[in-house]
Amino acid sequence: MNEELIKIGKQAKAASYKMAQLDTVSKNQILNQFADELVNHIAEVLTANQKDLANAVDMPAKFTDRLKLTDQRIKDMAEGLRQVAALADPIGNIDKGWTNEAGLLIEQKRVPLGVIAMIFEARPNVTVDASALTFKSGNVVILRGGKEAFNSNLALAEVLRGVLRDSNLDENMIQILHDTSHETADELMHLNDYVDVLIPRGGAGLIQAVLKNSTVPVIETGAGNCHIYVDKDAELQMAVDIVVNAKVQRPSVCNAAEKLLIHQDVAEKMLPTIAKALQDHGVELRGDEQSRKIVPSMKAATDVDWSTEYNDLIMAVKVVADEDAAIDHINHYSTGHSEVIISDNYQSGQKFLDRIDSACVYVNASTRFTDGFQFGFGAEIGISTQKLHARGPMGLNELTTTKYVIRGNGQVRK
Repeated sequence: MNEELIKIGKQAKAASYKMAQLDTVSKNQILNQFADELVNHIAEVLTANQKDLANAVDMPAKFTDRLKLTDQRIKDMAEGLRQVAALADPIGNIDKGWTNEAGLLIEQKRVPLGVIAMIFEARPNVTVDASALTFKSGNVVILRGGKEAFNSNLALAEVLRGVLRDSNLDENMIQILHDTSHETADELMHLNDYVDVLIPRGGAGLIQAVLKNSTVPVIETGAGNCHIYVDKDAELQMAVDIVVNAKVQRPSVCNAAEKLLIHQDVAEKMLPTIAKALQDHGVELRGDEQSRKIVPSMKAATDVDWSTEYNDLIMAVKVVADEDAAIDHINHYSTGHSEVIISDNYQSGQKFLDRIDSACVYVNASTRFTDGFQFGFGAEIGISTQKLHARGPMGLNELTTTKYVIRGNGQVRK
């Protein structure tokens, strides 16, 4: 095992005990200082980000979009920090309490998970989002970003660690690995003595590699093969607006829509208009046989398309017989992230909500709202597509666990 990584693990474990002693007021003060210093260091962070962008000339546009920082994106990170500071602190909350037959007062109390490690790809904002949420929820974090964002991540982490040092706190409450090799990432997955939870955030390949290899417990943040189903009772302009927003606004992210299903009764009427709106925004459409008869300019979809997360201006289109067929298709191919029905029929919407097995299910709204910031969490550490221990956008409460606190007055068991 890498001696440097063991040292980082030991530092994180020691810092976690200090972290647990911080009260809410102190944590909020530090979070607001994080925000202030981030804004004060925009120039330095952008300089570091330019180095990463210069090294990313051969990367696809969908990756450089995630990688690129701007003045506004950094200010948005700072605003996220302030929002996290303003949120209620879950630590110490009592979920439930009762007195048992022996007269013991038993309470279930919210406590931090402890040491959280994150492995993520070319998303520098994760450095700040993860640090904010782990700090507010009383956890410490070990960050392992991708080599593509190395300079950006380092610059952002150093701003936050500098605030901790200046506040006479342990800077190891936030640590970032300088070694971005696969070997070190693999060893981090086996750092059970020091890491309580590992959260991967990135593409399907990264997530599956972590799930397959990690001996540290993993919270799976999922790839987003997200679907929109246009029902026979959909309103056309609403359908156009939602589909275009969900696909086009930021196609490189996991909550962008990748598949469009449309009821056969309205396909000939609605699909040409929806398709044109998408194509006017540069979207490449790949259709099944029926949809290509209606919009011949589409490319032919293959079996692989239905399970692919593009993260790009590409969308696969399928005409379905009815809502049941749409639901069956989505539940078969979905990654369990976010799915939408567009319909003015209440019963159809409710059926979709009840039968779709995904973390977030919408009626008449864009998939792009699956986001911790949009849900009012201030930020998110990821969007979980598993069912244990959390599901959907993960905010503060999802970064806690519970312990039982029991008070007695001399009871012994008979």
